[in-house]
Amino acid sequence: MHKKPFFIISLIFLFFSCEKTDLNLNDSSTNDKVNFFVWRGLNTYYLWQKEVPDLADDRFSNLNDLYSYFRNYNTPNDVFYDLLYQYPTIDRFSWIVDDYIALENSFLGVNVTNGMEFGLVRYLNDRSKLFGYVRYVVPNSDAEDKGVLRGMIFNKVDGLQLTESNYQGLLFGTVTNYTIELADYNSGNPVSNTTTINLTKSEIEENPIKIQKVFKEGNKNIGYLMYNQFARNYNSQLNAAFANFKSENIDELIVDLRYNSGGSTNTATYLGSMITGQFNNQLYSKEQWNAKVTNALPNDRFINNFTSEIRSFDNSGNLIAQESIESLGLSKVYFIVTGSSASASELVINSLSAYIDVKLVGTKTVGKQVGSVTLYDADNWAKNGTNFNNNHTYALQPIVFEIFNKDNQNYPDGILPGTTLPGIQIGEDFGNLGVLGNRNEPLLSRTIEYILTGSKTLPRKNYSNFEEIYNSKLASPASDKLYIDYNSRKLKIN
Repeated sequence: MHKKPFFIISLIFLFFSCEKTDLNLNDSSTNDKVNFFVWRGLNTYYLWQKEVPDLADDRFSNLNDLYSYFRNYNTPNDVFYDLLYQYPTIDRFSWIVDDYIALENSFLGVNVTNGMEFGLVRYLNDRSKLFGYVRYVVPNSDAEDKGVLRGMIFNKVDGLQLTESNYQGLLFGTVTNYTIELADYNSGNPVSNTTTINLTKSEIEENPIKIQKVFKEGNKNIGYLMYNQFARNYNSQLNAAFANFKSENIDELIVDLRYNSGGSTNTATYLGSMITGQFNNQLYSKEQWNAKVTNALPNDRFINNFTSEIRSFDNSGNLIAQESIESLGLSKVYFIVTGSSASASELVINSLSAYIDVKLVGTKTVGKQVGSVTLYDADNWAKNGTNFNNNHTYALQPIVFEIFNKDNQNYPDGILPGTTLPGIQIGEDFGNLGVLGNRNEPLLSRTIEYILTGSKTLPRKNYSNFEEIYNSKLASPASDKLYIDYNSRKLKIN
């Protein structure tokens, strides 16, 4: 039964009772209104709302009290992060943006970038120094034009040695142009070779379906998909890739999520349904929200079932397109993972492991078992909502749910191949990354060998002793986030 949202009544009384205050909304500044939006969004949806005293329903007697309190903060960002629950230890993943257009674009794979996707790693012999390694290059980007290639090592930017204290200022933020200096790997202690490449950022859309191919190994057809973001606007292209796998009659499937930091829960459900198909309408994943939300909405808003069709919605939550999913009906799947595999990537692995044989090759994943929703400053939290405040471009992306598989399992400490789930623990060799999608690329080659022989014996050293502290994907507005589509799920509760 739909439960009555009793707290809505109390909030209306709390903020608009004329007996409590002589309130003049016109006296509030833009920052005041943004601060109220921040507080209201977290008070309503935040997963840990009950654990934060300043988010209690009775914390402020009226809007003037709230405005006065938060005027002690310099920016709405400061307000937001101070209201989070034990950030960044318990809540590591909530965030706020001051440009929701950039956030929306990033969810769709559109970012301001030079196209060089890279990781930053500590030197083995001097942990104060960092080096970058190029993971891959986005097509039609400045990096591609300048000849940047996977496997290149760089240790200086604009002539300065990379360190933990300077990499953000040199590579990210408002920086639109920089020069990298290439280096020889030197067993994990790179030495500059004086070759430089100047790179310029621009807005680029990246297709997350980077590689799809089939390897014929003896009597097996092995499908391989490298998938780098759960971007909902590429759902049809993802489905087309699985249609091709079906036409090739693949026996085994490798899904490479090594650089996939997450994205849409809907797309994660679609991918699981494409891999399988025999569990249609059965429980894929379930979400735990705060008491306010669960008391206000029916239970079906918090579950995700295997499905046989892709459904697309407009900003008003209206169904605008649907297509049948190309399911493979597999009972086993292999995933390549690393410390950059997060959120929706982990969701697919966890959800499928409750139904089929899931095997992993790589290193431990991030451990992001919580998700968020985009909240806009409007009465119903939607961008097209009533009383939408177009005087600012802030949006909230708070953690609003924890997600589990059908057996109530998740892995907040990450998923470790060979321990958490069956598989092989092996890291990338920064001195020999190989060519992505090539049969001899080390992690792909090891996965194919695992399929063919079942052997878990490592053919070479495990390079997991390196500490990777950051990567270029984390600098994008969408970052390593698991999110749901507010409109399609009809999550309005006030």
